[in-house]
Amino acid sequence: MKLHNIFSNIPEELPLEVSKNIIERDEFILERIISKGHVTPAGQWFDQEFNEWVMVMRGSAKVAFKDPEEEFTLEAGHYLNIPAHTLHRVTWTQPDCETIWLALHY
Repeated sequence: MKLHNIFSNIPEELPLEVSKNIIERDEFILERIISKGHVTPAGQWFDQEFNEWVMVMRGSAKVAFKDPEEEFTLEAGHYLNIPAHTLHRVTWTQPDCETIWLALHY
């Protein structure tokens, strides 16, 4: 057994968004994602085969949905449960500090 901290080992430079699986099982994956000004490229939408529960632990972000057309601002503690095949994208993450997400794919 080893103690970990969700806020440790954050790279000083983040030219790309960073993700790391914390737990992987047949039925789910729990990952930590670190964003700093990163967004989903224009015109691209995530269309995932699985459900995703996502929570912002630190920082803030905006997630947009295609149908129905909605956008949510997530701040620390906010979470969304995104059903499989729900088209969505990240339209904004805080550029001046890291946004740390927990994402559960199930």
